[in-house]
Amino acid sequence: MGIATLIISVFTIVELNCENLFDCQHDSLKQDTEFTPEGNRKWTKNKYWKKVNNIAQTLMSCGDDGQLPDLIALCEVENDSVMRDLSRRSPLKAGAYEYLMTDSRDTRGINVALLYCRPTFRPLSSRSIRPEGDFEEHPPRDILYVKGIKIGGDTLHVMVVHAPSRLGGKTSSEQRRMATITAMSNVVDSIFHESPEARIVIAGDFNASADELPLTTLEQHGIVNVSRGAKGKNGAKGSYKYQGKWEYIDHILVSPSLHKMSSGCRLHDAEWLLETDKAFGGCKPQRTYNGWRYNPKGCSDHLPLVLTIKAEKDERGESGNFSSLYKNNIAFFLQEWKNSINFATNLVYIL
Repeated sequence: MGIATLIISVFTIVELNCENLFDCQHDSLKQDTEFTPEGNRKWTKNKYWKKVNNIAQTLMSCGDDGQLPDLIALCEVENDSVMRDLSRRSPLKAGAYEYLMTDSRDTRGINVALLYCRPTFRPLSSRSIRPEGDFEEHPPRDILYVKGIKIGGDTLHVMVVHAPSRLGGKTSSEQRRMATITAMSNVVDSIFHESPEARIVIAGDFNASADELPLTTLEQHGIVNVSRGAKGKNGAKGSYKYQGKWEYIDHILVSPSLHKMSSGCRLHDAEWLLETDKAFGGCKPQRTYNGWRYNPKGCSDHLPLVLTIKAEKDERGESGNFSSLYKNNIAFFLQEWKNSINFATNLVYIL
């Protein structure tokens, strides 16, 4: 099998809630003083960079067979500064990533973002989708919508979401979550109206389990929850653990046409992402802060989800020609692939 054939045989999508990836600078328009050097967390540059590098190593370890992820959906990222640092100044820079992100009304300044590998995904358009409704005190965060072409020529419609938390109680907060779901459902319906076989990916933190109304509503619009019951290898029984109970509140959903190409969704619970749960037993995600106690090894209170898409066929045919989107970028494509493989090899020694 040739190098190029190997590269386009799989396409990997990762979802992760980064748990408060803030820079150290105060934004006068946001309530982010907790994550400043003078704030309660004493959030210094050293702590910030340690977290950035921990997240980078986590994401790079999600790929199969040393291959870096092609798309990475991120929740709880503050701004362009943290995304530039993550994509260009951390170990993740070996993946030739660019990013797109929202600028939401969230009072703390929390946003969602999509990292994409330049050689394997090319955005055509993007926009933020703002859920409708009168939610002045706790406005829902914007949804990121990206339309692009992946290696091989397939068009993908990608949405990244961080639905409202259960602040104020599950029942009272569900109205805010459903406003987010309604906004996404409208986009899904519009895409399917134009193309019934469209390939759609929705990934993020929904703050709801697979059997709750927000997720079942999306499924009623023709989307498949491929992350339902995703399994890990090292004892995790969900993507998030709260007061001793594992929950699946992070999800990846796809359209039926893409579901046919899926080889499964898994929970990435590498041993070094977990620690002993001394209060409730078993294990839990190794987060940056346990209460007010700082943990330099911590990454997030969530674990990543990993979805692998297999190509239905080698769309170049026997002649080995790339799709028109990539045929003029072969040298760049192969060099970036080589960089990714070299760094993945070196990552063994970092970890």
